[in-house]
Amino acid sequence: MAGTKFRPDGGLTARMVMTMTLLALVYVAFIVGLVLAGLNIWLVMVIVGAFALFSYFASDKIAMFSMGAREVSPEQAPELHALVDRLCAMADMSKPRVGVADSDVPNAFATGHSEKSAVICVTSGLLRRLDGPELEAVLAHELSHIAHRDVMVMTIAGFLGIVAGFLTQAGLRFAAFSGVAGGRSNNGGPAPAVIALLVVLVSAIAWVLSFLLVRALSRYRELSADRAAAYLTGRPSTLGSALSKITGDMARIPTRDLRQAEPFNAFFFAPASSRKGFSVSRLIATHPPVDQRLAQLSDISRQLGQGS
Repeated sequence: MAGTKFRPDGGLTARMVMTMTLLALVYVAFIVGLVLAGLNIWLVMVIVGAFALFSYFASDKIAMFSMGAREVSPEQAPELHALVDRLCAMADMSKPRVGVADSDVPNAFATGHSEKSAVICVTSGLLRRLDGPELEAVLAHELSHIAHRDVMVMTIAGFLGIVAGFLTQAGLRFAAFSGVAGGRSNNGGPAPAVIALLVVLVSAIAWVLSFLLVRALSRYRELSADRAAAYLTGRPSTLGSALSKITGDMARIPTRDLRQAEPFNAFFFAPASSRKGFSVSRLIATHPPVDQRLAQLSDISRQLGQGS
């Protein structure tokens, strides 16, 4: 985050390093497990490498396309660009590309594998619901993700889950097609269906581990972005107001629309979900509880002498 005026977060940096280190170990174990399960090592390396390169370099395009978002120019969205320009000047950081997604789900996200490829995107639903200061606070939150570089880490971290998920589905289909009781292979080794099931097992374990690691990082980075945005703008209560408004309006969004947006929850400002109360487990939540985020913002307000 060197070179910006967003407040540094040593805790976030340490968690990103730890997450990437643990994921690297999972990567190695994943590749070794697939080879031991019977896959050719070069085939494994090609598959993993191809997915890694594609996910890394195309992450911003994939996210924008999947959300139905488009990049907008200053002429097309002058007020939005003006807010981003002002915040980038305040934070002393390069301006990312700006996009708008045609969705009534009130949300925002940042993505990109580097500062040059970064894009900050808001939905049309968010633009309709927030006033200028609230929108600025949400944009500051998203810009802090880019400044902290946790967007890049999340992009890299999420790729293993994509590979593992792909191999799990492919292995299950191959096993079902071949039949588990297919005997042994021509060279006396395990049956192809057995190898496929072993690939499924290895991939499933890798997917679960990467899933939990990414979720843990995702929850902390949201708290970090809230803090950074609150200190940069000096208006933590405004960010709290935007958060309350967005999460409150989620219940009014059609369930079908929320389900379409849910795969991107780890990148959203607030999770696209109509579920209330305690979810299945905090282990699988992409965001900390809203009450925890609001309490943190309230504490910052008191630190800044603005009251609760």
